Amino acid sequence: MTSPDHETGTDRVAEAAALPEAARSDVVVNIQGDQPLLDPDALDGLVAAFDVGPPGAPDMATLFEPLRSIEDLIDPNVAKVIADGGGNAIYFSRAPIPFYRQPGAGMRREFETLIASRRGGLQGYWKHVGVYAFRRDFLFEFGRLPRGPLEASEGLEQLRALESGRRIRLVPSAGVSISVETPEDLERVEAIMSPGGREDAGRGRDGTDEA
Repeated sequence: MTSPDHETGTDRVAEAAALPEAARSDVVVNIQGDQPLLDPDALDGLVAAFDVGPPGAPDMATLFEPLRSIEDLIDPNVAKVIADGGGNAIYFSRAPIPFYRQPGAGMRREFETLIASRRGGLQGYWKHVGVYAFRRDFLFEFGRLPRGPLEASEGLEQLRALESGRRIRLVPSAGVSISVETPEDLERVEAIMSPGGREDAGRGRDGTDEA
């Protein structure tokens, strides 16, 4: 349905947004196919994030939610995010951020142990949910921005916006997101969607693939 030459899902969305029937759209939302259980209320929140005039208006908006397990915190398939006091993204990473610094803390077992014993547990650690909304003009500009070293290192295309000095507003997700990245994730979603399914069946991951 779109060109096979696109490198990211954002490029595909930009092609669709350039069609005449989309010309009146002020905000474009990129919903990836690996988010089959996305709550529509979360999409309303993304669009509402643009109801702010300059100079505080964002170029992009995306979803986030609390991290609920140490496994997700240290899992590189789960993107993490930290925000400033105004609710805008400072950085996205596959690594645990912020690092909980204590004497002797390592990146794996020692870090897990410290987090498990930390007052407040995982409070203040946030998972990024890979759904994006763009101001329409910035969507077309995004594909022309240079890919910087942070995006190349982390493999997270939203870092391109931050490296270019653009603002990404963080919007709380509605419910718990489940992204289908692995066969185990698919089994969990199938269990939830089945008659009598439970939303807490198993463990899922955040969506970070761009295409």
